[in-house]
Amino acid sequence: MRHVARKRFGQNFLCDAHAIAAIVDAIAPHTGDFMVEIGPGLGALTQPLCGILGQLTVVELDRDLATHLRKDSRLRVIESDVLRVDFKQLSSTMGTPGNLRVVGNLPYNVSTPILFHLLAFAEYVKDQHFMLQKEVVDRMVAQADSSEFSRLSVMLQWRYRMEKVLDVGPECFEPAPKVDSAVVRMVPLASAPGIDVARLSELVQVAFSQRRKLMRNTLGPWLDQRGFAGTFDLQRRAQEVGVDEYVELARQLRDRPDLKPLPASNSR
Repeated sequence: MRHVARKRFGQNFLCDAHAIAAIVDAIAPHTGDFMVEIGPGLGALTQPLCGILGQLTVVELDRDLATHLRKDSRLRVIESDVLRVDFKQLSSTMGTPGNLRVVGNLPYNVSTPILFHLLAFAEYVKDQHFMLQKEVVDRMVAQADSSEFSRLSVMLQWRYRMEKVLDVGPECFEPAPKVDSAVVRMVPLASAPGIDVARLSELVQVAFSQRRKLMRNTLGPWLDQRGFAGTFDLQRRAQEVGVDEYVELARQLRDRPDLKPLPASNSR
């Protein structure tokens, strides 16, 4: 199929045979797996995955690509913005909840919203393998007390075990992006009991809103407003606090009354 990549969809099509084979090996598909591919594009991963699975569900926003993909009888094509897809419902139609496998070369311009959208469906997923901008993957897997550790690190690591499995250079795509890429493996962890995810998200957002300042200047006032009487060391910067500490703080706050929502933050 001849198709001109569309910038508004963030399209960069994987075309390197060695990279494709390495990604499929990392995914390790097996006959009978219930798998969904996000953004199949021209089918670089779709075809080898189908060759093993026999059938595959794909989510494609581009109308022309969706039309082309429907010509393959092995594919169930969902023509939609992935941010509108209910993966709980999708899981219920594809087998036992918790067995859904999700893969894809995510559009780099909307990768973070997609990751947060999927976070709400983690209990229905067995694993996820995504190609993303390398800088984003480095933040996703970063450990506390490193410069890459961020709000994204905390909000994903509390729910997933994550591993960077492969680096992919710009030359492996057509057109070539201006950044390096990487593949990340995300395996859902057992959900921590007693956690209000919205509260965890809010407190982490506040903590990282001014990452160079000590948290006594950011998270401190926020905790005071909520009548927090527990113990939490605020004489640190946000990136110096581990994921488990943020989760425990959210657990301690779960019974505190909510105040008005915070304005949107540009923190990473």
